[in-house]
Amino acid sequence: MPRPTSTSAPDDGKVRDIPLSTVTADALVAVDFRPRGRARPPGPYRRLFARPGALAFTAANLAARLPMGMFSVSAVVMIAGTRGSYALAGAVTATGLAATAVVAPGIARLVDRYGQARVAVPATLLAALGSLALVLCVRYGAPSWTLFAAYAATASTPNTGGMSRARWAHLLKDDAGALHTANSLEQAVDELCFMLGPVLAAFLCGTFFPQAGTLVAVTLLVTGVLAFAAQRSTEPPAHGSTSAPGPAPLRAPGMPALLAVCLALGAVFGSTEVVTIAYADAQGQRAAAGAVLGLQAAGSCVAGLVYGRLRLTGSPERRYPWCVAAMTALLLLPALAASGTGSLVVLAGALLLAGMATAPTMITNMALVQRRTPPGRLNEGMTLAVTALLGGIACGSAAGGWTVEHTSPSTGYAVPVTAAATALLVSVGARMLGRGRGA
Repeated sequence: MPRPTSTSAPDDGKVRDIPLSTVTADALVAVDFRPRGRARPPGPYRRLFARPGALAFTAANLAARLPMGMFSVSAVVMIAGTRGSYALAGAVTATGLAATAVVAPGIARLVDRYGQARVAVPATLLAALGSLALVLCVRYGAPSWTLFAAYAATASTPNTGGMSRARWAHLLKDDAGALHTANSLEQAVDELCFMLGPVLAAFLCGTFFPQAGTLVAVTLLVTGVLAFAAQRSTEPPAHGSTSAPGPAPLRAPGMPALLAVCLALGAVFGSTEVVTIAYADAQGQRAAAGAVLGLQAAGSCVAGLVYGRLRLTGSPERRYPWCVAAMTALLLLPALAASGTGSLVVLAGALLLAGMATAPTMITNMALVQRRTPPGRLNEGMTLAVTALLGGIACGSAAGGWTVEHTSPSTGYAVPVTAAATALLVSVGARMLGRGRGA
């Protein structure tokens, strides 16, 4: 019998009987006994972090971003606990918010012009000094005006979330699908930080001493920004001292309407927070308000991660009004739960469901900001959006507080619904106007 020089068989996955007499030593060597099967392709988030440097700057930015949900709560607990005045604590934090709205766009403009590392590090150190000054002023009973001055200095804190999104936009400028996933991840991180931050701050201040929350937040902020700035390989290029090309983001086509929507969405967030706290307080369960609001953030976080895995078709301009419409519709659930059941448990479930529309709306929002911001000014454009959100949060908090005080906590849930409906009208109007102009 001649010795075969090669063997071959159809690779159709079927098991075949091969006569043992025809199998030679050479053929046995050539046989692949490994189990057959297709390797599972990596998911979209694993592909993101497979890029060099992506995991490092994301982890550092997470540490830098967590304090954003800690500072306000820590300041309120610290000031109210030592000075015995929630009015003073609220006024101090409101002053810091107003200062941030004024200073933040300028910081972002410098970041675009000179680079993230060169601007973010000194700006963060200045903000850290402001927080430490606030701790000392409270600790040693300084005059009340010093609290306002110290907290206003924290306005130089850079927009760490915007800088992270700018890195993704730089790394993924030729991959729209991966950029959508990255924006979804960033929104989920935002929700996570604003869910865990207040809880951590309240725990530190209540368990140890009133200044503990602020001190830990400062430590996390400085450490995170320093580690983030050290990741130079993923940093977007700076554009030098000359003016960046294109108009200012505020004058870019479509941006004013988008910022108006951000203002209304901020009012949704601010009013929901105040009204929920008042509702829980009326139920005699004020301590549970943080957990109830945390469920809303958790719903948004999960929805954001799921949304990032979707392969979307069509433009963000087309999706945006639908996202805002879904958010408006789901916000009716807390209003119905509060007025119809009087149960905090039912309200918590309604807020969990309502939160699921938040992340997709904000992800699409940031995608539009990135599209409409002129090249070289991305940090500035995203910071304007964040500033509009902060302004809306302040207005929503005031409107929600006024409504609760003059009517009832359950009626107060009409404020976020009204704010969301306003956002919907603006987004639909802007979309129709864009069609009319051929945009």
